[in-house]
Amino acid sequence: MAGKRNSTLINAVIFIVLEFAAIFMLYSTRSLQNIWINKATHRVLGLIWQGGENIKSYFGLREKNRALSEENIRLSEALRKLQGQKSALTGAVADTLTGHYKYTPATIVKMSRNSQHNYIILDKGSADGISTKSGIVATNGVVGIVEAVDEHFCYGITLQNVLVSVSARIGHYGAVSPLEWSGRRSNLAVLKDIPMHIEVAQGDTVWTSGFSGIFPPDIPLGLTGKSRTVDGSVKEVEVELFLDFNALRYVAIVDNQNDYGMGGFEE
Repeated sequence: MAGKRNSTLINAVIFIVLEFAAIFMLYSTRSLQNIWINKATHRVLGLIWQGGENIKSYFGLREKNRALSEENIRLSEALRKLQGQKSALTGAVADTLTGHYKYTPATIVKMSRNSQHNYIILDKGSADGISTKSGIVATNGVVGIVEAVDEHFCYGITLQNVLVSVSARIGHYGAVSPLEWSGRRSNLAVLKDIPMHIEVAQGDTVWTSGFSGIFPPDIPLGLTGKSRTVDGSVKEVEVELFLDFNALRYVAIVDNQNDYGMGGFEE
């Protein structure tokens, strides 16, 4: 019994030391982006944050969650392929929009949630075939976009960042417009620049359009809510996101192998 208490105390001390080290290194520069320029430094940061996350996780439960997440990713990928085949049979140019996407499961090492420019660090890098401008997704939504890659880690900006915009579609055949985070609530986004003549009902499902090639089409994003007129010429529609960023731990990095750049909205 005493041995178990000692082990718990040691783990707690290690966790506290790692957290203080991470906080000191993070705030010793003006921004995380400046830290990321120094590859040696951000590799150390990645290892420190990863160590902290590993200590906070129970190994058995973590492996079960990872396996479930990977299975969900595989099922989602298979479903989107079937949807692409169905579109092809109905005469749509499915291959152009769907592309050939490669999914790489990843674990979140660090993610900010409390600013207007939130970021994410994952435990996959160039050694795993990851490149910049890849999408980061979960089974129930878009997480973000990869912006910088190290050998074993990658850095991205999340949908909870005012610089990110995702090409979205209302329903399966409705209007396409950019989706952006509202900046007010973690699960609230806004569809922008919708023409006045388009009617949008509350409760419609919003999906990725696939037009830019960064994200596959038909990833569910959320449900439409209230709308309002902007400058008397276009509408904005609120979207309640399906994705809970506070509970997120496992994601997938998605790379379009055909690299169809269609000039969509993602940035």
